[in-house]
Amino acid sequence: MFRIAGLFTAFVILAGVSLSPAAADDKTITVFAAASMKNALDEVDAAYTAKTGVKFSVSYAASSVLAKQIEQGAPADVFVSADTDWMDYAISKKTINEPTRVNLLGNSIVLIAPKDSKIDNVTIAQGFDLAKLVGDGKIATGDVKSVPVGKYAKAALEKLGAWTAAEPKFAMAESVRAALTLVARGEANLGIVYSTDAKVEPGVKIVGTFPENSHPAIIYPVAATTTAKGETNDYLAFLRTSAAKTILEKYGFKFLISPTT
Repeated sequence: MFRIAGLFTAFVILAGVSLSPAAADDKTITVFAAASMKNALDEVDAAYTAKTGVKFSVSYAASSVLAKQIEQGAPADVFVSADTDWMDYAISKKTINEPTRVNLLGNSIVLIAPKDSKIDNVTIAQGFDLAKLVGDGKIATGDVKSVPVGKYAKAALEKLGAWTAAEPKFAMAESVRAALTLVARGEANLGIVYSTDAKVEPGVKIVGTFPENSHPAIIYPVAATTTAKGETNDYLAFLRTSAAKTILEKYGFKFLISPTT
């Protein structure tokens, strides 16, 4: 009897040891977020960790890449997209818990140049000649076929009548942060990125801002995935608070909802 009891105790101890990593994993939220969110979301997540002890594993990339990774089974609890199209795509693939979706943030797109560039104070309006402005140089942005910032950029340039002449001069990057880096290094003479990206990169300067009516509204939806852990809902609730709003607005994002306390 004592031998059996001892074996049972040993089993419980071993089981407890083997389960402890899983218990630790349960306190980690995995977030897939648009590359432009990195600096702001890192600070928001740090604030949440300080409040709750919950930790984060975050993957930053183009929304298109993240949506397809989630579709292919990548383990994620939260998806933050830089446009509504890729969130809609994820919902269509049944990977998103649709009732949790919130169109949380707004942004704007700007024309940037390397910090020491002679280009400055560009008026972006109908008839804007981007091809002439860049000359023999290159213009960096996200891939206009899939990366949200590139899609917004192409839409704006088409509306302003500047796309056809400028298209051959574009260097398409895998994400907005990759495009930002090309300009900061001087490998592209100009770039089109979000204003929030330009704000966190000292190697570039904003030389012009695209009119809001020149492109679809820039909206960042956030939602839980269909495989999200239970504590994900508390995190999504935190993203809607005044505390999160203060951090996100500090980085230049527009808060699109009324914050909770």
